[in-house]
Amino acid sequence: MTKTSNQMWGGRFAAGPDAIMEAINASIGFDKRLASQDIAGSRAHAAMLAAQGIITDKDAEAIREGLLTVLSEIDAGTFEFSTALEDIHMNVEARLKALIGEPAGRLHTARSRNDQVAVDFRLWVRDQCDAADEALTALMKALVQQAEAGADWVMPGFTHLQTAQPVTWGHHMLAYVEMLARDRSRFADARKRMNLSPLGAAALAGTSFPIDRHATAVALGFDGPTANSLDSVSDRDFALEYLAAASICAMHLSRFAEELVIWSSAQFRFVMMSDQWSTGSSIMPQKKNPDAAELIRAKLGRIFGANAALMMVMKGLPLTYSKDMQEDKEQVFDAADNLMLALAAMTGMVETMTPQRDNLRASAASGFSTATDLADWLVRELGLPFRDAHHVTGALVAAAEKKGCDLPELTLAEMKSVHDGIRDDVFDVLGVENSVASRMSFGGTAPARVREQVARWKEILE
Repeated sequence: MTKTSNQMWGGRFAAGPDAIMEAINASIGFDKRLASQDIAGSRAHAAMLAAQGIITDKDAEAIREGLLTVLSEIDAGTFEFSTALEDIHMNVEARLKALIGEPAGRLHTARSRNDQVAVDFRLWVRDQCDAADEALTALMKALVQQAEAGADWVMPGFTHLQTAQPVTWGHHMLAYVEMLARDRSRFADARKRMNLSPLGAAALAGTSFPIDRHATAVALGFDGPTANSLDSVSDRDFALEYLAAASICAMHLSRFAEELVIWSSAQFRFVMMSDQWSTGSSIMPQKKNPDAAELIRAKLGRIFGANAALMMVMKGLPLTYSKDMQEDKEQVFDAADNLMLALAAMTGMVETMTPQRDNLRASAASGFSTATDLADWLVRELGLPFRDAHHVTGALVAAAEKKGCDLPELTLAEMKSVHDGIRDDVFDVLGVENSVASRMSFGGTAPARVREQVARWKEILE
């Protein structure tokens, strides 16, 4: 193999294919993030080997102490990672050997890097499910707080981004609480399914040593060991499930970020974003840009990309392990980083944003938002079939449009010209406050229903 640089590869590499092979093969640049999980797995494995009489208690103790030293060096930032040693597993083992000598060579008895990386990565993703749950809970609490403060604040509800019916601010905030609750349940479900230990599957076929896989599973907080050694080393469903849950959560965050961008605009003025989460313009002094919301909206695309990328890595792999699977971690690491950043930023924005109650109410009262209430009144009070009531209401909306006013501003005479049965008490249902108060069906926007849901969520989240 030549040592000369190949110009086709450019000047990035000082040597030839051997250097390129080292660069493409090494994963230490990113899998060093698995250091604490790798050492936890090794400590559990060494303790089990000693308990089973496969290695001596003396060697196990030396391994335990050596691994703690390695971990302290990594935590202190003094550990020197080597690309030549490829990955976190070999880097840790090489340092362990330098510290304790011969006993380090016995640590890898009855295991392979295949089951080692599988358990390390599973432990890391499990931790991310827990972190996502904690961050989601914080955001949900912030939304519930907003909902409680504005349980009876009226705002427009939209379909097609057109004014549809009046709703309450609290009801809108709680819609996102429901979404995020489903996200929490997805992460919890994924965590439950991934909580089995692949350690002890070895390279792919298990091992002839009398190991105790249940013991290492318990030591690492798993519910038990995985049941098939081939599947154990080739499975990355746990990472894909995490990414799937993260992608749906990211979609929810992006939808809310989009609303915050719209709501904080001069055209809507529904909310005022805190200065902490906004920026100015280099040339336009009046600008207050919702950059945090916009960055959330954009960054979350990386999570969708990670999900698709790992699917592509795994889709064509025969059992069991292939080196392609080294490409699993960077995608998940990046997705997890961006999800946690987005959740933290969104929580900060929700905690500090100021709803503009008067603007919300004024907008709710425009756009014929109580037309459905009028149609319902015609059905309830005059006994019209709903389709007929719909037609009458449409004619009244047309009359109001022609006059340049909203429905409550039509006179009774003008309404009676469309349908003679309309009475003066129709105006009782045309106010936006009356409209939202009447929506008492379970899950509806009435302030009383919103307060019930606020109380329920406060109890759940505590």
